[in-house]
Amino acid sequence: MKHHLDSLWPRLKDTPLELWIQQLPALIDEALHPEFNGNLSRWLDALNQIQQFLPAQTVELNQAAIQMSSDNFTQTQGQQLEQALRQLMPWRKGPFAVQGIYIDTEWRSDWKWQRVRPHLAPLKNRKILDVGCGSGYHLWRMAGEEAGLVIGIDPSLLFMAQFLAIRHFVGEAHPVYFLPLPLEVLPESKYGGGFDTVFSMGVLYHRRSPLDHLDELKRQLRKGGELVLETLVIPAEYGQILVPEDRYAQMRNVWFLPSVAELTHWMQRLGFENVRCVDLDQTSIEEQRSTDWMQWLSLKDFLDPNDSNKTVEGYPAPLRAVMLANKP
Repeated sequence: MKHHLDSLWPRLKDTPLELWIQQLPALIDEALHPEFNGNLSRWLDALNQIQQFLPAQTVELNQAAIQMSSDNFTQTQGQQLEQALRQLMPWRKGPFAVQGIYIDTEWRSDWKWQRVRPHLAPLKNRKILDVGCGSGYHLWRMAGEEAGLVIGIDPSLLFMAQFLAIRHFVGEAHPVYFLPLPLEVLPESKYGGGFDTVFSMGVLYHRRSPLDHLDELKRQLRKGGELVLETLVIPAEYGQILVPEDRYAQMRNVWFLPSVAELTHWMQRLGFENVRCVDLDQTSIEEQRSTDWMQWLSLKDFLDPNDSNKTVEGYPAPLRAVMLANKP
């Protein structure tokens, strides 16, 4: 699973990220040890089946569904490929279109990208870190913007298998990589951070210490670099901050939901400059839903059946803010 990283390490030599070459390979080996996830062998079997097919002849990264297609891909091959791809279910972030197979993921991640992208500094030639990247959908959209280097991190080995399945068909023309690691183990870069842009989308509210997370993101940015933070917030009229009593929208791992004003205060207190909220959007059941590729419960099951503006616990329904800021 880690062979795609062979071309990453030379890219980091003589850069502020050079420490990664020394410290990360051992951590990655540990993360990929089979005893830590009983499903890993099954996912590897599926990935091996997928990688028997040739990479796609045509790749389109700037469509809603990342598209990979080839001429003369037969119906029998399509059936075999779909069976292998389904062994990597549930697919949560996408969508993807692989050799005519439409992977209808739980999240319409393209909708989030449409909300975020217009506000960003140009991504062309930038070094980008995406924290909590999931299956890597947004990594490919960043590559489609001609980013110079895109690194996604996420400790989920299922997400890594999904990323590698897509990467196989996309091919190796784009400098896009996945590390199965959490943010907190990344070494602090020499001479300040090594990234022009750092994304953290859908992560902050899962952190018991959100200020530590924001500070770790800041450390990975170069001076003047841009943070893109997308997270759950609460309406201003609800107060400064919500700490759920037990679950929020049936999720146990939701800790702090601030208002936009409180989140802005956090970021400014940590030294970020030019902090602003560029988008505020209540998640709809059309954007997050169960599909044939993610057959578990989804957002509509977590909302009050009589009032879609509330969760089943009575809290405000998921409201997502996109915050931008710069490292001074």
